[in-house]
Amino acid sequence: MKSPLAQKPEMATLATPGPIASFIRFVIFGGGIGVLSSFAVPLLAMTMPWAVSNAIITVASTLLCTELHARFTFAKGRSAGWREHWQSAGSATAAYVATSVAVYVLHVVQPLPGMLTEQIVYLGASGLAGTARFIVLRLYVFASRRGRTTRPLIQQQTVAVPVPTALRQSPCTTWPNRSRPHMAA
Repeated sequence: MKSPLAQKPEMATLATPGPIASFIRFVIFGGGIGVLSSFAVPLLAMTMPWAVSNAIITVASTLLCTELHARFTFAKGRSAGWREHWQSAGSATAAYVATSVAVYVLHVVQPLPGMLTEQIVYLGASGLAGTARFIVLRLYVFASRRGRTTRPLIQQQTVAVPVPTALRQSPCTTWPNRSRPHMAA
């Protein structure tokens, strides 16, 4: 028999959105942060090398986007954990490499490109990398763990424990030698 105290009330869970709704949210959150990042990278690159600027902005935007995607895009209803942050960082590293290579190739082909040309190349590479990232995040990082079953760490149930004969108290009022022990005060 289960104890009524051991039962927990059922909590409402958010339904996982479908792929189209998730992609729209991904574009809004990830794309919005990406557009803001595309302005921040060249501005920060005026004070340091472009690759360093891109790395700093990529780290900051990845942390923010992972939280937004966990809470809203893939409707986990909670903050992202360490596992999601590390896996998301892996996909962001691939995106960083893609955008850096794209801008590097631009600078090889055209040694002094304008800021608008840099923006177009950066956003194009970010869009392609972002689409690949969505697929990785949806199918791997934030995928529901359907195969896993959870079980309680402690099962609460009533168990009959035998008490040794020496510890049992006699229901009678007399002791075996017909006298009661007296306690010294």
